[in-house]
Amino acid sequence: MSLAKQISDEEVFGLLRPYVAQWFREKYGSFTPPQKASIPTIKANENVLISSPTGSGKTMAAFVGILDSLLELAEKNALEDKVYAVYISPLRALNNDMYKNLFLPLEEIKTKVSLPQEIRIGVRTSDTSPNEKQKMLRRPPHILITTPESFAISLVSPKFSQRLKDVRWVVVDEIHELAGSKRGAYLSGFLELFESFLSNTPPVRIGLSATISPLEEVAKFLVGDRDCKIVDARFLKGMDLRVISPVRDLIHSSEEEVSRGIYRTIMDEIKKHRTTLIFTNTRSAAERVSYRIRKMVEEEKLFDADLVGAHHSSLSRDVRLEIENKLKNGELKVVVSSTSLELGIDIGYIDLVLLLSSPKSVSRLLQRIGRAGHHIRQISKGRVIVVDRDDLVECAILTKLAREKKIDNVHIPRKPLDVLVQLVLASSLMAEQDVERLYSAIKRSYSFSNLTREEFDSVVDYLLGKFGLDSRNVYPKIRLGDKGIRPKRGGRMIFYLNSGTIPEESLIPVFTEGNKYVGNLEEEFVEILSPGDIFILGGRTYEFLLSKGNRVLVKPAEGQRPTVPSWFSEMLPLAIESAIEISSFRGRIARMIGEGKSQEEIVTYIENFLDISKSAARSIYTYILEEYLFTDGNVPDDKNLLIEIYDDEEDRRNFIFHALFGRRALDALSRIVAWKLGSDLNMDVRTSITDNGFVLTIGEKKDYDIAKAIAEINPNDVYDLLGNIVLRTEMVKRRFRHTAERSLMLLKRYKGRETSIDRRQLNSEVLMNVVKEIPNFPVLKETLREILEDYMDIHSAKWILERIAKGDIKLTVIGPNPIPSPFAHQILAKEYSDIVLASDKREFLRKMHDKVLQFLREKGIDVDLSYTTVSE
Repeated sequence: MSLAKQISDEEVFGLLRPYVAQWFREKYGSFTPPQKASIPTIKANENVLISSPTGSGKTMAAFVGILDSLLELAEKNALEDKVYAVYISPLRALNNDMYKNLFLPLEEIKTKVSLPQEIRIGVRTSDTSPNEKQKMLRRPPHILITTPESFAISLVSPKFSQRLKDVRWVVVDEIHELAGSKRGAYLSGFLELFESFLSNTPPVRIGLSATISPLEEVAKFLVGDRDCKIVDARFLKGMDLRVISPVRDLIHSSEEEVSRGIYRTIMDEIKKHRTTLIFTNTRSAAERVSYRIRKMVEEEKLFDADLVGAHHSSLSRDVRLEIENKLKNGELKVVVSSTSLELGIDIGYIDLVLLLSSPKSVSRLLQRIGRAGHHIRQISKGRVIVVDRDDLVECAILTKLAREKKIDNVHIPRKPLDVLVQLVLASSLMAEQDVERLYSAIKRSYSFSNLTREEFDSVVDYLLGKFGLDSRNVYPKIRLGDKGIRPKRGGRMIFYLNSGTIPEESLIPVFTEGNKYVGNLEEEFVEILSPGDIFILGGRTYEFLLSKGNRVLVKPAEGQRPTVPSWFSEMLPLAIESAIEISSFRGRIARMIGEGKSQEEIVTYIENFLDISKSAARSIYTYILEEYLFTDGNVPDDKNLLIEIYDDEEDRRNFIFHALFGRRALDALSRIVAWKLGSDLNMDVRTSITDNGFVLTIGEKKDYDIAKAIAEINPNDVYDLLGNIVLRTEMVKRRFRHTAERSLMLLKRYKGRETSIDRRQLNSEVLMNVVKEIPNFPVLKETLREILEDYMDIHSAKWILERIAKGDIKLTVIGPNPIPSPFAHQILAKEYSDIVLASDKREFLRKMHDKVLQFLREKGIDVDLSYTTVSE
């Protein structure tokens, strides 16, 4: 819906009860654009998706019309003991916020009018006590605030579900957070079960979202195949967005100088602003940065160091709530967060948002920046501090795309079969289900709209116990009745105790071969390890050998470089749309160099095009120029994939793929090419992936036609091929347990008892070996789909291979060279990127850069280090 076609404030006020209009006018003065577009739509009982920044009044846009209609019923003494509106949010903390955001307006409206009835509001989540739930049954809230999981349990609750039959409005908040995960598919499916098997009349669906794209697809995710109005107010707020380099020379400055520059920049910005929110990309960085800022604040006696706080998902809920409340009440001056404060918890007024390094996507950048200047009429002020030249290029392009309103697309998981297991069981708990009707109902969910009848039947057969897994303690959960499927005894309790999609992550103990305990690793880190990988734990270096159940076996690897940094599993992947834009920009500058344009002309172009400082523009120019000179003009871009052969000092051959297509696509592509290389040469291949490319390493200098090998890979075979490759990884063992838990194959809780995660992991490995022999077994099929489509991006990898086959992407191979090209340094430096070795990484980059300059001089090209002249 175009915001330009809105009706006037007066017309919107005319749709409301006079006392509601009076209250709103006195409190807010006028409506924000999303409110003006949404309130009439909701009053007309039409589905609507509202996408607008934090502080633009989304919540009021959704609820003013609903409250007005409920107050009209209260006037007539016509409010019944049932739920009229359900508000669903992914965060329990947000639910508490919502209670305040609705309760206070109602209290204020009550001072304007005397009504015979009160509107009741209730929160129902896993934190709600059984006593509270009983009270809710006797006197249900008219507005129910809940989470996707508690909503699902409410639907299968024999008594409370009867209170939901006449729900008129369903509000889904933070839809951008839900859409990209299985939690979203779970909610989408349950909304269809609700409408098909419980609701007397289809409720109006209202979706609230921060900046997301494409809105048309998100609207389908909200409503399925129904009509939906879209209120696009994503770019209403003004932005003051800048990229800052902490030092003038990002290559020759030491780690200490760069670090000092970063903290000096942070402190300068903190001094200029009342409240500063700093985002890092990992939890460990949030802790480290907040600790350093506290120390500097104490040393400089700026203010009380207790006015600096840290917020991330590893902290206890109480600590997080304390930080949120202090921030809201203006009792903190600085908060350092990982991703945990991106969501729309009300955190009050923020002057400035600082981002340390790239946020990896435009939508995440806008979401983080949107936390500053909480009101719609305030400017969102953000600064992005970069750490190296690749980071500078990436952040400069992301901020340009943000200004141009080009947002990367959300990935919505399609037909997750483990979620379908829960939907089928839940439907049988609601009533005896005709299978045909159930299949039609579930297919109305956008998440399951491409579900085949064969896939649906395989899940029903699994729940009926037709795969014969009773001997493995996997029993049927449903049975056939006279009219359709019914639950088996105990099915309801199994659903109550085990439903939901969020996997239970554990810390995994690490032992040496001599059975000596050396520490713990997070499960998401273990799943990316392969035998031979080197990592740091407790300041020491270890080689990963294998994992068995919930134990990891290693051997000491003193003096060896880590191949997997300890934070790598936490790192956000660069979005493919942004990656292609960065790649395209690098190609454009390379073409300008090739056309003989002067340095000054190109630097001025970069400065204006990216809206960055001249020294930053010069840094980018020099970086691309060095690559251009090194590769004889073969600068990799979105249409040129450069493969560089580099023989390192340990006599290993490295195939460096310069392919900026986002890490998820590269994860898939690198494994396929590594498999081909390993099969052809009958050798082990080590793989290292970054956002900018990947490296395949073999132990000796073997001649190999890598371009011919890629041409021999059939893009149509890669889905099944990668599925078979992944079956031999650590990741499939962990992900199979998660999928088996979601599929109720492994129960987290049974007969009131918690089952141990160690026991479940061991059982899942036994079960996986059994079901591998069953063709198209839905739980294993879903595990592979999740890894290939949600964790990796097999479809984009296939698209890249198709474009190479058609000649739309040109392959160029250079080398073997004794040193890597400038663009390769960051890809290779991943091995140095552990926190313990930050200075080693900086030193590695500096040494490599000096070698590049030496290499160019030997070719007769002299690059002046002042970056002002290049002569040949």
